[in-house]
Amino acid sequence: MHTPSRRTLLRAPIAAAGAGLLAACTRDGPRTSSGPGAVRTGEGNFVPAGPRGYVDPSGPEVHAAERRRGSGPVHMVRFTAAESLVDLGGRTVRTWTYQESVPGPLVRITAGDVLSLTLANRLPATTTLHSHGVRVRCDMDGVPELTQAAIPSGTDFTYRFTVAHPGTYFVHSHVGMQPDRGLYAPLIVDDPKEPLAYDKEWVILLDDWLDGVQGSTPDRVLGQLLPGGSPMKMAGMAMGPEGGRPDPGRTASPHSSPSHRSTGPSRLLRDSHSRLLHGMAGSVAYPYHLVNGRLATAPSTFRCRPGDRIRLRIINAGSETAFRVALGGHAMTVTHTDGYPVRHTTTDALLIGMAERYDVLVTAKDGVFPFVALAEGKPGQALAVLRTGKGRDVPGPGVRPDELDGRILPARRLVPDDSVALDDREPDRQLRIRITGSMAKYDWGFDHRPYDVRQRHPVRAGERVRVSLINATDMWHPMHLHGHTFALAGLDAVGARKDTAIVLPHRKLVVDFDADNPGLWMLHCHNQYHSESGMMTVLGYRR
Repeated sequence: MHTPSRRTLLRAPIAAAGAGLLAACTRDGPRTSSGPGAVRTGEGNFVPAGPRGYVDPSGPEVHAAERRRGSGPVHMVRFTAAESLVDLGGRTVRTWTYQESVPGPLVRITAGDVLSLTLANRLPATTTLHSHGVRVRCDMDGVPELTQAAIPSGTDFTYRFTVAHPGTYFVHSHVGMQPDRGLYAPLIVDDPKEPLAYDKEWVILLDDWLDGVQGSTPDRVLGQLLPGGSPMKMAGMAMGPEGGRPDPGRTASPHSSPSHRSTGPSRLLRDSHSRLLHGMAGSVAYPYHLVNGRLATAPSTFRCRPGDRIRLRIINAGSETAFRVALGGHAMTVTHTDGYPVRHTTTDALLIGMAERYDVLVTAKDGVFPFVALAEGKPGQALAVLRTGKGRDVPGPGVRPDELDGRILPARRLVPDDSVALDDREPDRQLRIRITGSMAKYDWGFDHRPYDVRQRHPVRAGERVRVSLINATDMWHPMHLHGHTFALAGLDAVGARKDTAIVLPHRKLVVDFDADNPGLWMLHCHNQYHSESGMMTVLGYRR
């Protein structure tokens, strides 16, 4: 066996980043200030509307934190975001992609190096790029009108930051409903001192898909969900139809765009239910579910030899679907969640919410085996195939391995590796945030307020912060904090480090994090339809 830094990487069907990805770039891209109240404070700075007394996204505190992360070799990548025709495996759709593929090409870097990723926006709308789960400098976080001005169509922007921590991450747009198109790609950060030993690696991206199917787009489906049939427009965000510009100063206008009432078939799902999610599983009926951009009727195949030890890096890049995943005929040993190591624990299946990631080890048996991602509480599933030899038919698209109904390991039961466990310390600050809203009104928010870019929940550098997320709704929500990882706290959790975690209906999620990355950081539901209808807020560092 050999360590990941020396191994031959096998992955399917993620295309290798070719020569077209590399771009010489020696400075940050353009920073055009826009949006209500936005001003320029010097070259490379963007200051959003909001109260005074908070750290700016490009302030000196942010630069100091970046210097502490160090600076290694620069890894230069170029993505072009554009409209493309994509073959999902016998079904061609028109969508928005990075480098004309779904998912976008793999970005791979070693911890301690600098990632310089130039995004060329050739879409008919503004866009940004967010490196999900990575502790970036604030002005590289990709949140439009909060940490940067959204990138206009026809222009380029370079994201440049030190990647300090190894793990499994991904990049995606952070504008409007664009993440529910094809604008996502895996980001793998290798550990130069990797402790795991394995022979092969399989990067697996899960997705729910409707864009370009019978006239559906994510914006039109959001319009079907909202009263009055149109996407909301919120203050200072590049949201609105198709990720376009909002009306300045608007905070909530669910009836503002009648033109976005239903076009194409209804995608509303009215009878979903999941025991694991304690109720309704979701609101959107996706026609397709994908593994690495492929339909279950034309699955991708990962090949290795019997006895090989395989590291699976599983990423849920979906927008409204939790997946229950299992590999037929195999148990899985969980080694990491959201990029951070845990004590190795064996399970048959995992429940993975949107934007969560799990790394697992399996020892390949002899034969052909289905990797199944069941859309939890919804119709449909995604499929890929592990093959170690010849013979045996490919499993059918509806195959259901017994492991899906076996042991399912919840994140709260994972124990953090000693190297990443938070030390015992009482919180210096406690925040209580209620998750509010209903399916009937589709008025998702925090503390009965929709998102406004001027919101701030104050914290100070150096504090241990405890956040209690109290779910007062009948739905489950995968909550994500930008720029930090948190430890799952509370009576029924044992402290695994994560950046995205499920809050079940009428339950409470308690998390602790150290305020060690200054800036303005979004906290939001990673159900894209919930976040775009208001379930976002901002944690801000006080000066």
